[in-house]
Amino acid sequence: MAKSQQTFNKSEKEKKRLKKREEKRKKMEARRAEAKLNGKKGIEFAYVDYNGNLTDTPPDPSQKIEIEAENIVIGIPKTLESDKEAFDPVRKGTVSFFDSSKGFGFIIDAENQEKYFTHVSGLIDEIVENDKVTFELEKGMKGMNAVKVTLQK
Repeated sequence: MAKSQQTFNKSEKEKKRLKKREEKRKKMEARRAEAKLNGKKGIEFAYVDYNGNLTDTPPDPSQKIEIEAENIVIGIPKTLESDKEAFDPVRKGTVSFFDSSKGFGFIIDAENQEKYFTHVSGLIDEIVENDKVTFELEKGMKGMNAVKVTLQK
């Protein structure tokens, strides 16, 4: 005699699936009955108002604004020469720590009091702690690094 292919686990899964289907059908019938009772079908047409919200009333045509296709800019608008700010990449700061044997140190920016890492490869002049220096910033592996470090005159 052959063994039944229907295991306990399979039958439990089938029961759960049928129960879920029955609950879904009951919820659907309840929604239909409520809609008949209230007489609402939901929003038949959805309109978008001037603020981008969905409404059930159509927008007022007198408030319509005409926009020409040529005036639509896709992407970043071009900056004019007059809009550009004069940016000086050279910053001033003070050497807070420098280990000459290991070849690295930190500089504190005078403007925003941020610490920037500097390496001996980014130095132009020899520096020691508490020196006033000028430097430029460059993106490094772990953040911004001070490069082109020179003593301030």
